[in-house]
Amino acid sequence: MDSELKEVHPKIIQALLDAETDITVEDALENEMILNMGPQHPATHGVLRLVLRLDGETVIACVPELGYLHRGYEKLAENMSYYEFIPHTDRLDYISPMANNVAWVLAVEKLAGIEAPPRAQYIRMMVAELARITSHLVAIGTFAMDVGALTILLWTFREREKILDIWDMLCGARFTNSYTRIGGVANDVQPEVLAKVKWFLDQFNDNLTECEKLLNTNRIFIERLDGIGVISKEDAIDFGFTGPNIRACGVEFDLRRAQPYLKYQEIDFNIPVYSEGDCLARYFVRADEARESAKIVRQILEKMPQGEILLNQPKKVLPKKAEIYTKMEELINDFMIVNFGINPPTGEIYHAIEGSKGELGFYLVSKGEGHPWKCKIRSPSFCNLQALPKLVVGHMISDVVVIIGSLDPIMGEADK
Repeated sequence: MDSELKEVHPKIIQALLDAETDITVEDALENEMILNMGPQHPATHGVLRLVLRLDGETVIACVPELGYLHRGYEKLAENMSYYEFIPHTDRLDYISPMANNVAWVLAVEKLAGIEAPPRAQYIRMMVAELARITSHLVAIGTFAMDVGALTILLWTFREREKILDIWDMLCGARFTNSYTRIGGVANDVQPEVLAKVKWFLDQFNDNLTECEKLLNTNRIFIERLDGIGVISKEDAIDFGFTGPNIRACGVEFDLRRAQPYLKYQEIDFNIPVYSEGDCLARYFVRADEARESAKIVRQILEKMPQGEILLNQPKKVLPKKAEIYTKMEELINDFMIVNFGINPPTGEIYHAIEGSKGELGFYLVSKGEGHPWKCKIRSPSFCNLQALPKLVVGHMISDVVVIIGSLDPIMGEADK
């Protein structure tokens, strides 16, 4: 036990003991155990380390330690142009890169004082909602696998593959898309892509229902989730929960409705809310939200207008390639933007979208240069993981795996 303790940082030891101030380290060594879960454990959904204080198999205290995947993305953003950082947003929440693209360009456009054409905004909404569906499919599939049900993982990945095929048709990339642009999107949506999206929507609900029938009637799955990892509405707000995790606690908060962006004010959709605040409620919310996203995409297909997909702003928006190769003025504008950036006015802004994990926001400070002077990423996975010490106490080690899966963290954005 002494060797195990030496591997743990003294501050972590003190945090573990803070749950009971009258216990000494010697008493803890004699009667209890300190266990490392992760950072390489597959059930921690990536490189997440949990230091657990155990009495038998019951968790008494927990200290989550992040940073094993740290890539310094905020500092990278401060040393490259606003355009150059778009591909890096794909690698934040790498399960829904399209939504990350949208969040970044909306923040930059707010800083620069420009707005994409209506058709581009509808296209952005469509890809963001399809990205939400893919993210929730992965969340449900991996969550079921954490509990021991492998079939659902294969079924949900089957549906996700269909959307990845749509990405391939839309922009030529399946996973890291880099599709959005400041002032619009890279290319227009072709009729065959819209037809593929409609085909996906027509068959999606039945296939999701098939997954739910297998899970919701499985006694082992339900009993592993019901009443596990409960958190109250007040505590969820205090911990900074957003997205499906806070809506599973009875809080009807969704940025698409509370602070509408793009054209969400023109779309009709429901906000799934459950009051139990446990792992089961968090699963139910994601399944319901996948259906709502499908409903949103249907409306987008009906309402999407014709028109330009890229704003005509030579100083801030990259011109189309056909114009660069045929017009001297556009070639010069392209050269200036690529080499010196868009140079937005001096100021600071914050803009967030309702990502699949919760509130994904970018805080940018500009000094009028071609790159941000300061960039801060508000990543929902990082904020949601703060609640782990509260959620796991009193549960068994096997329940810790379930609780992590219910939060659906992606360490690429948590360790930004």
